[in-house]
Amino acid sequence: MNLILFGPPGAGKGTQAKYLVNKLNGFQVSTGDMLRDEIQKDTEIGKKIISDMNDGKFVDDEIVNQLIKKIIADPIKTNRLIFDGYPRSLNQAKNLDILLSNSNQKIDFVFFLNVNKETIIKRIEKRKILEKRSDDDLKIILRRYETYMQTTKPVLDFYSKNPNFYEIDGALEIDEITQKIAAFLNV
Repeated sequence: MNLILFGPPGAGKGTQAKYLVNKLNGFQVSTGDMLRDEIQKDTEIGKKIISDMNDGKFVDDEIVNQLIKKIIADPIKTNRLIFDGYPRSLNQAKNLDILLSNSNQKIDFVFFLNVNKETIIKRIEKRKILEKRSDDDLKIILRRYETYMQTTKPVLDFYSKNPNFYEIDGALEIDEITQKIAAFLNV
């Protein structure tokens, strides 16, 4: 089973993805983690990523699509992918469909954790203290939130037409969100 978790920065996608990895014996595909890994390795891609992130932009589709292609091609991960924050653009969504189709896979469930800006700010402030993430500067987060809402709207529209698309109130407590997802998955 392959699924996608959508939501703005701080919506809880990573938390839910970790739960689903354990519950479904799956693999979390976090473009955020992959991009942070490139930054940590100080690669050329990593330097481009930092520049985009600091400007509050999303990373270039081409870079992200290359990283995703490697994961989808891994036979160990076939039909066990939990996409955390990908795709973020219509181009990425179409690319994902092609990559999955080429490997005889599909997306089984799409969950959108819908959270307002005020809740995101509170969560980011808390996460900044607890996890000390480099990408949790409030001004950058607010730019990323605005960019997310603008860029991801077409992607949400693209997936929302599918019967396997579910919108969940991302302002709920973590356990409540987890229970809602588990109910949709019948697990």
